[in-house]
Amino acid sequence: MNYKGVIIEESLKNKEILNEVRILSTKAEQVTEKHKTPHLKQWILHTVEVVENKADEVAKKIIQNLESEPNSWYADYKNEETHYIIFPGRIFKVDRKSKEQYEEATKYGLSLGIPDYQVDFSPFVTQWRR
Repeated sequence: MNYKGVIIEESLKNKEILNEVRILSTKAEQVTEKHKTPHLKQWILHTVEVVENKADEVAKKIIQNLESEPNSWYADYKNEETHYIIFPGRIFKVDRKSKEQYEEATKYGLSLGIPDYQVDFSPFVTQWRR
C-alpha cells in the first residue's frame, strides 16, 4: 500500500528528492507571523505519493536534506498502517494505532522548536500537549 503525505519545498536543502516521489498536487501558501518563519513570504506544499517498497529509502534521503536552520522542519507520509514522520536527525516509523509512538514523535518535534500547532500529525488527543 503506497503512502501519501506532504513535503514543503522550502524545507529541503536539495529539491532533487522530489524526483523520488510522485507529486499529486502543489499549492503555494502565504506565510504569516503564526508560522514563525519570518525569513519566508510563502512556502510550496507538495502532496506526494511514495511507493510502498521505497518508503524507507525516501525517508533516508529526506532526512539528509531537511533544513534545520534557521528553523527545523519535518516531512511525513502515511498509509493505513504506518506513518513516516521525518525530522532533522530522526525518522519515526509509527504504527498508526500507537498513541505512545505518536506522542514520542510529537515530543521530539516540539523539542526542535517546531510550533505546537504544526506538530499536528497524531490522530490521538493528548493531554500533555501545550
